[in-house]
Amino acid sequence: MSEGMQLRFELAAERIAAIAEGGREVRAPYADFFAQAAGFLMLLEKARSHSVHDEAENRALYQDVLPENYDISYLNPTFAVRKLGKEFGPILSCLFYELRSAIPFAFSGEAERTLIRYELFLQIYSAFCQEQEMDHPPYQLVREIFYQYLCDYAQVEAEGEIRNFLTVGDTKMAALIREADLTDPALLYQYGEYVTEDEKGVYAHLDTLPEKKLAAMTDTYTEGYRIGFEVTGKDLSTKKIVAIHAHIGFERMVRRAVSNFEQMGLVCVIPKMQHTVLSQLRITGGGMETSEANEQYLYDHRNDIGLFLDKELMHVRLKALQRAYDLYREDTRLYAGPAVVETFGREPFSPAMNPDAVQLTGRQQELLGSFRTKASALYNEAVIGSQRSFTIISFPLPSICRREGGEPFTYEEIFDAILRINTLDYKTYQRIQQTLIDALNRADYVHVKGCGRNRTDLKVKLYELRDPEKETIFENCVADVNIPVGEVFTSPVLEGTEGVLHVVSVYLEGMKFDDLSLTFKDGRVVDYACGNFTDPQEGRKYIEENILFHHTNLPMGECAIGTNTTAYAESRRYHIEDRLTILIAEKTGPHFAVGDTCYSHEEDNRVFNPDGKEIVAKDNSCSILRKTDPGKAYFGSHMDITIPYDELGSYDAVTRDGEIIPIIRDGRFVLPGTEELNHALDN
Repeated sequence: MSEGMQLRFELAAERIAAIAEGGREVRAPYADFFAQAAGFLMLLEKARSHSVHDEAENRALYQDVLPENYDISYLNPTFAVRKLGKEFGPILSCLFYELRSAIPFAFSGEAERTLIRYELFLQIYSAFCQEQEMDHPPYQLVREIFYQYLCDYAQVEAEGEIRNFLTVGDTKMAALIREADLTDPALLYQYGEYVTEDEKGVYAHLDTLPEKKLAAMTDTYTEGYRIGFEVTGKDLSTKKIVAIHAHIGFERMVRRAVSNFEQMGLVCVIPKMQHTVLSQLRITGGGMETSEANEQYLYDHRNDIGLFLDKELMHVRLKALQRAYDLYREDTRLYAGPAVVETFGREPFSPAMNPDAVQLTGRQQELLGSFRTKASALYNEAVIGSQRSFTIISFPLPSICRREGGEPFTYEEIFDAILRINTLDYKTYQRIQQTLIDALNRADYVHVKGCGRNRTDLKVKLYELRDPEKETIFENCVADVNIPVGEVFTSPVLEGTEGVLHVVSVYLEGMKFDDLSLTFKDGRVVDYACGNFTDPQEGRKYIEENILFHHTNLPMGECAIGTNTTAYAESRRYHIEDRLTILIAEKTGPHFAVGDTCYSHEEDNRVFNPDGKEIVAKDNSCSILRKTDPGKAYFGSHMDITIPYDELGSYDAVTRDGEIIPIIRDGRFVLPGTEELNHALDN
């Protein structure tokens, strides 16, 4: 840290300490807010100034957002509005949210990104102090201070994010895991993330795993990454950087993964989690993750950018991203892609709609949709999307056992079941899936219908093969980039795709959707609803934010059949079907994605199935616009929605001459050559 920055830190810390001790420069009701926010910053400053961290410190840093304290916290927009008024409540609650975003920066030594948040707090505090003739300064003055902060430091934030996610500029976390004493659970508190019983339980369980099991789970993961490059004809030897995204508690697995990747010639970076106001204008995410202290808190602040978002701020952010990508171009060209260890098992989050949380205007929703598209294009240009790959594997957290009714299964039993699913023999699935593909290659469209409470009635138009001897519509997907094994998928033809996709209950990106339905016409979503809220409009907003991502008429980007009946059966056996990550859930039945195709930004790469046939159904009428109108080709999103076998009445392939080829009937595979998949279901 430079001498000048050190001096700024000392001055800021001294002033913040005085405010925390009860400075009275600000009148009621705002004095209490500033005192509490300053108290938090003093806790953070104490944590920043030393290198040993523990559970007591961790709890203190997060106490304001814990569910038991949230109702009386200024971080809750409703409490802030009640205490500070409708004018200043939302923006001061947003300020507190932004201050809390400094936690990972303080722990990782990013001095500037920590300091600018201290100084933002002091600048807004000073604005309240200076207005001696009023109870508070004009709202526009406070908003302008915050707005200028977002603009002035957009470049600092963009460079920090890209350095964190895509470059070798910060390998501190990888070094920590490589060198730490993995037998000491104090390691869990060194990241600054909130530590729960889940993190402690995962850590304790992995500590007891035999080396053989640890090797199986880790080597499947890292080898899947390598194979992902191999099967798509990409040259891994031209790359240097892999980003490991994992959950705290998996350090023993991550250490072995770091070693495996280094043997492939890759440098490992482990990104940090970041929840800032400005990061709501980004498309990257992940890192060394943890269970959130309070998911409702993050949901309440998801749209805080709406207090400031306009066309100018969007352009400032995009320019900052472009400059940052240019600055780190040498590194981003060497970025091979992420290697992700997902987790699941927590109670599905079904948010409450907070009436005092910031809401986006229609114009701001359009700006966000436009931003995602443009930022996605910048990202794919910087990392050369056609040359990168990825892999994802998932494991349960101990909270998967903490269910109402007290399920008689241990975490060890469920963990071992998922480990078996993740390491199934891919050759068996490859053979059976080829039988499915041979039948589907004859089809003009597939017709999917639900049963029982499921109202799905969907026709999906398929690509027409010109040379069936050399070409194929569906990809035969085994265990490489998407672990576990078990799906065939394609990019459907939009024109002619129509009907209703419905699921009784589904868990998407950590959020629960009840009675979810999407209506398609010419392959695009034209209507949607869910039963999470008594007010249908709230359900629509929920879908718009978390599935459509503020885009209108998103296309269907994928049509697939999940074939991992073992995963389906085991999830039913252990009663965890409502907790599965989409990575496993998509393998437990037919699924359809809205957004970009699976081949987004890689449509021109030639890809072949194991039988030697080239996969040619990669484009649709949206993605093909990349050649004439790139701004309309991509959406920066892809959300899979699965119909489980027990909600599936029929899945038929229909040929151009009207022949119906039954694939699945009443939740069982009926196509000759695929019956083996029913064994797990029947047993």
